[in-house]
Amino acid sequence: MPQVVIVGAGVIGASIAWHLGELGCRDVLVVDRAPTLGGGSTPLATGGFRTQFATEVNVRLSMLSREKLRHFPDEIGVDSGYRPYGYLFLAMSETTLAVLRDAQHVQHACGVTEARMVTAEEARAINPVVGDVAGGAYCPTDGFIRAMQILRGYHDAASRRGVRFDFGVEVHGLRVEGDRVVALQTSRGEIEAEHFVNAAGAWAATFGFDVPVTPLRRRVAPTIVTDALPESMPMTIWTDDGYHIRVRDGRVLLLWPDPAPPGFDTSLDEAWLAQVRAFTDARVPQLREVPIDRAQCWAGLYEMSPDKHAIVGRAPRYANAWLANGSSGHGVMHAPAIGQIVAEMITGAPPPFDVHALRPERFAEGGGEASPTLL
Repeated sequence: MPQVVIVGAGVIGASIAWHLGELGCRDVLVVDRAPTLGGGSTPLATGGFRTQFATEVNVRLSMLSREKLRHFPDEIGVDSGYRPYGYLFLAMSETTLAVLRDAQHVQHACGVTEARMVTAEEARAINPVVGDVAGGAYCPTDGFIRAMQILRGYHDAASRRGVRFDFGVEVHGLRVEGDRVVALQTSRGEIEAEHFVNAAGAWAATFGFDVPVTPLRRRVAPTIVTDALPESMPMTIWTDDGYHIRVRDGRVLLLWPDPAPPGFDTSLDEAWLAQVRAFTDARVPQLREVPIDRAQCWAGLYEMSPDKHAIVGRAPRYANAWLANGSSGHGVMHAPAIGQIVAEMITGAPPPFDVHALRPERFAEGGGEASPTLL
């Protein structure tokens, strides 16, 4: 019988598995509904990394992940893709500037002292595509990562430590006795274990765990291959409405978080493409003559929690089940930190910082109000 069974072989599940191996757990099984590694949301991530958040716990998750990403080649044996090209948040109004400034006070208090407010002129010096704005916030140590390199790295390193990965396994429910989960009920029969971890991403609430996670579609429109903008350009975000751009592999990725209803629908539609085209033509003149490559457009799923913060800790109803869910679009960037924290919880080691704000029971206690901004 495995010591730990993890549901979900995405980047968070693989990170937990590797960290468990580092802490001495040698009998770990990871199951996933997809037929192969990378069959879920992880490879659909656009690969941003930032410490610029408005809450202390998210800033500290990013800081821990950043250190682990920097040491990824030494610890895991592959390049995480971390490139500190920066994140530039733009504000169209003084109200939004105040939001960015308040968030930056939190970042500075946590030790991200390199984050700074910038004037409109400074924003244009950092990224010449910027037009008429009130100013913004910039952090040079933010930047980009490679989701699949991180996932494969954790998978391969965990496998070398004896972790088993089993794909094509659909989890239907739980067998429970008292306050303990005894087994997963799956398409391959029951799987018993001492501990169970829900790291199933957008599908976290579909097999018996009472976890407030809903899937939310997010879409990406890449341009054709172009040299209109440099690869080293920072992630640039118009904070007021969330439109943002970055360059990856010779294409400019155009993104706008439209108010999509929750659900598993990942379809693209003409209205969204038209709005993204309109934002791009108005704000990035260098791209007005650069077409969107419709065949390369894609959509993925965020795993949203009610307050847009991860849900990390022991499942409220069970003594031997753990939740690593609800990262709300920050799963890849925070996977190194969450993997370490959950593995330490299971093995009884203290977490590296206070993660009380992420406790699963906060919603039943009346906590966890949703943030009104991207931060």
